[in-house]
Amino acid sequence: MADFETQIVVIAGGPAGLSAAVQAAEDGADVILIEKNAAVGGAANMGMGPLAIGSHYQKRQMIDLTVEEALNMYMEYTHYKVDGRLVKRYFEQSAETIEWLEDMGVEFEGAFKYFTKAQPTWHIVKTDQGIGPRAASFMNKALYARAQELGVKIMLETPGKKILKDDEGKVCGVIAVDKDGKEIEIACKAAIIATGGAGANPEFILEQTGYKFGEDMFNFAIPGNVGDGIRMAWEAGVDRVPVRIEQAANFEGIDDLPTSVANIMMQPNLLVNLHGKRVMDEEQMQNTTYLSNAASRQKGRLLFSIVDSSIAKYYMRNGVDEICLVRMNPDCSDFIEGIEQAKKTGNKGLFIADSLEELAEMTGIDEENLLETVDDYNDYCDGYDEEFFKRKKYLRPLTKAPYYAAAVHPGGYGTVGGIRINENCECCDSEDEPIPGLYAAGADACNIYDDSYMFLLPGNSMGFAVNTGRIAGMEAAEYVEGEDD
Repeated sequence: MADFETQIVVIAGGPAGLSAAVQAAEDGADVILIEKNAAVGGAANMGMGPLAIGSHYQKRQMIDLTVEEALNMYMEYTHYKVDGRLVKRYFEQSAETIEWLEDMGVEFEGAFKYFTKAQPTWHIVKTDQGIGPRAASFMNKALYARAQELGVKIMLETPGKKILKDDEGKVCGVIAVDKDGKEIEIACKAAIIATGGAGANPEFILEQTGYKFGEDMFNFAIPGNVGDGIRMAWEAGVDRVPVRIEQAANFEGIDDLPTSVANIMMQPNLLVNLHGKRVMDEEQMQNTTYLSNAASRQKGRLLFSIVDSSIAKYYMRNGVDEICLVRMNPDCSDFIEGIEQAKKTGNKGLFIADSLEELAEMTGIDEENLLETVDDYNDYCDGYDEEFFKRKKYLRPLTKAPYYAAAVHPGGYGTVGGIRINENCECCDSEDEPIPGLYAAGADACNIYDDSYMFLLPGNSMGFAVNTGRIAGMEAAEYVEGEDD
């Protein structure tokens, strides 16, 4: 006999799981949410807000990006290798989701770009501390409060372990372990998996992607995100789809220093690999997904952003050319103080040298090629970038010591994908047929990027999590109502 009984079990309480629980409860379902950690929120506690298209904020800001335009942009970006029906449903619902969250008391600063080339789709949650990381924790608190108000039973420190199915192949329960270490069974008609991927599981990452966590991949590792839900889905017969790293480049050790160091080293500077060769138009560095992708295919999966003292002084005097929403202040007047801090702390990601030859020795860059590359690059600065056609405004010669280099590695927010779903967030088998009563949302089921995170429409990770959570919740509620008739 089961220890608990409900209609829907939501496995994990991040933004996808909380949204699923609230939506299902609003639609009249009895819901139990289990969460392995001692608090809800997951990765969203570090984030800033979801994507939306066509919101009232965008309309007030005279942003005319439509669902049609965004969908076409998205499908072309992914070469039509993703589920267009799912992306369309997510986008069409996204503006109403902002209002849904506002009805719970969530406030937003407006709609923003992440960087210059992006679209203003990122709806930043308003806090009492201004725009910045962890803003979305306020959204999580509102979702949690709404779930409690609706009578959702929330069981913390209770990880899910197994999906149970009956003789007809329908979901009939979930096995979990309570905070006392006791295995419990929750009888249910539907289950929603929303465990946030496997970003904190180095073995899983290596097995599924080939990256070595902490060596050639530096993604966020949210405690507890180890692929529990993906494994449960696969064991329940859900089709396996590729697991990817949601990539965004990592500048090693740079976040431990004053933001002026990051601001300068993340500009469209000369970028070379260990062979001493350029690899891209450095203006595209602002999209850190592109930069991470470029780093991923280099020797040692490593690149270096290089400036000299004259470039550093220019930025210290005038501010940087490019900012992003995480680093909004263009001022870098304390760059030298940051460099001195790096020297004192033995920062391993930043290199300071009195000559290019010394810089090559310190970094392992091929010296002869580096010297040739810098000579060619300096010539381009007087005329035209014949190699990668970088715009003149970003071409600045390297002529004066000291020289500064920052190591650039592949990085990211964690894993995405693994579980096949359709536009209703139903988990599907290898024949693309739904498994009755089984749903997934958020990172576990995020198969909409193919090989590259869609950073040109920022807020996508959280937007997908919240909106697929809602879709899974409303579809599961409708399903269990039909099962009870």
